[in-house]
Amino acid sequence: MNMTKKRMITLLIGIIAISLAACGPEGGQKPGSVTQQKGADPAASEQASYATLFQTSVFLGDSITEGLSFHDVLEEANVLAGAGKTAQFALEDIDDLVKRKPKHIFIQLGSDDILWPTDNPKEYSLTHYAQLIGMIKEKLPDADITIIAVTPVTAEAEKEEPRYRNIADYNQGLKELAAKEQAGFVDLAPNIADHPNLYDADGIHFKAEFYPLMLDLLKDQVK
Repeated sequence: MNMTKKRMITLLIGIIAISLAACGPEGGQKPGSVTQQKGADPAASEQASYATLFQTSVFLGDSITEGLSFHDVLEEANVLAGAGKTAQFALEDIDDLVKRKPKHIFIQLGSDDILWPTDNPKEYSLTHYAQLIGMIKEKLPDADITIIAVTPVTAEAEKEEPRYRNIADYNQGLKELAAKEQAGFVDLAPNIADHPNLYDADGIHFKAEFYPLMLDLLKDQVK
């Protein structure tokens, strides 16, 4: 047998082997094939829905807010946040915020503010918070502003850091500030109380599953 015939036979055997591997009984598609897995991933679909709903929004905040992009619930372009961020430090983000041209701005600050080493952390923070809102109104006059209350911590976290007991009082200050500035105000605490399993190990931050719940509670603010 010459080399040409050998090559043709080898090629024919290869084609038959590939055909048999691709087919199951009676020539059907093999289980687990791409054709049988065309269904969309529900989590990916939900994420795309939030990305669309909040595509003209920016979330300005601390490490809790940062979880929105860290867990890939929203794009980084829609989240302007970082660990240790306070109302005072957020003033440095104004130029970046303006560049993003948001129609809706959600501010979630205070978790670090109430720990600030000053005689009156609440007063100190709310003074800068009011300044922050004033600058946003000046540079983005058509944007809607919603203040999100500081999220509660677990009893264990509060025991470890007693200053977290001031969260309710601080949130009352935020609520009054929102009314004064004619901004929206949303308190997530009642819903978090129904889902204690969403806390991360430190009892302060949250697992990825928390953020879709958070956005569900905020979606009316962008309609």
